[in-house]
Amino acid sequence: MEKQVERVGTVPTTNPPNATVRNAGASAFLRKLGPGLITGAADDDPSGIATYSQAGAAFGYGLLWTALIGLPLMIAVQLMCARVGVVAKSGLASTLRTHYSRTVLWFACVLLVIANTLNIAADLDGMAASAQLLTGIPRGILVPVFAALILALLILASYEAMARVLKWFALALFAYIGAGLLAHPSIIGVLKGTFIPSIQWDKAYLLTFVAILGTTISPYLFFWQASQVAEQEEHILARFPMRRRRGQMRRTGRELHDAALDTESGMLVSQVIMFFIVLTAGATLHKAGITDVQTADQAARALRPLAGPLAYWLFALGLIGTGMLGVPVLAGSAAYAIAEAGAFKGGMDEKPDAAVVFYGVMATAMVVGTILALTSANSMKMLLWSAVVNGVLAPPLIVIILFVCNNEKIMGKYKNGRLLNVLGWSAAGLMGFAAIAMIVSFFI
Repeated sequence: MEKQVERVGTVPTTNPPNATVRNAGASAFLRKLGPGLITGAADDDPSGIATYSQAGAAFGYGLLWTALIGLPLMIAVQLMCARVGVVAKSGLASTLRTHYSRTVLWFACVLLVIANTLNIAADLDGMAASAQLLTGIPRGILVPVFAALILALLILASYEAMARVLKWFALALFAYIGAGLLAHPSIIGVLKGTFIPSIQWDKAYLLTFVAILGTTISPYLFFWQASQVAEQEEHILARFPMRRRRGQMRRTGRELHDAALDTESGMLVSQVIMFFIVLTAGATLHKAGITDVQTADQAARALRPLAGPLAYWLFALGLIGTGMLGVPVLAGSAAYAIAEAGAFKGGMDEKPDAAVVFYGVMATAMVVGTILALTSANSMKMLLWSAVVNGVLAPPLIVIILFVCNNEKIMGKYKNGRLLNVLGWSAAGLMGFAAIAMIVSFFI
């Protein structure tokens, strides 16, 4: 630090020492962002964009409050997953295989694979529908093109390369902030919708509420983050082998703090974007009388206050970009889970011939997802229903994560504290109650 001061001493007004400290702090902060930020950005995938757009279109500002309650709940769940990767040095499936019965292990993995495959299909279909707006090329051609491109990225790219690229795809979503502000939303309506929950006990409202929870607190993000944090730790230990030799296999308080910072940053980004997508759709689509988003064309209209005639371009590029972010996470998390469950070799840095099962699961999920996408009739509805499926399947997986994070044999002194337990059980309880209420609403 003293050398830096001497070097810039002749021009203190242009680069004072405190500016150097601030720049170094900002650089250090950005370097700490990785799996958590990617997880948060992936949470706003095409399924999320469609769900939030439908929520704003159907209920205006009435569901903005879900962003407030969703933030601490998703932070708690994802932080628990990150802590498993940090402390246990393994993903969720590997941890379950080591410490729990095969029934629990494969129950969790089957739920994950079902949810992920449907979500891949929905995201591919949404990407293709958006691209069709711009190019006129039929969805039937674009779906397999996107699938092949993403699969090539997953097979050929290293973990570090993917991390560097994927975390910047989130920038496309910030267009909704500008569009929401330019749409001149009702300040009173926004404040009321944000701080005063308005709950309706009808089928449409409950289905949308479950979809919001499902696309906010999604099963695939649980497995992805734990595995990615564990893999990131392997990179650190490979780069600094003295840590391993000194027996520092357990994360220190500083390292856990960094993982928490990464996770909290990613979840905050996710919920800010979610809030503005709902707000934007409420201020534009709902105000215009469009209460049921049936097509990508209708959803794109929400961005007209910002982009005008270029709204289709902005919507399509944003949805395609988030799909390129979300689908690899969906396929990757399924591959991590199955490879870990069966004790097969896996990881984003492994060569395909050395991790046949790992990449085979990715390819299978992509192929099945492509087939389902090609047989769908309405891409926007498929995106919404994939979020509903996530909302129904997430509660039992959160309960499993809670048991793992309270197991002293796994987590040692880093097992859950009271706050994480309260928030974790609240997430499982709220999502479970909402799913049951939604199902009951279909029969009354």
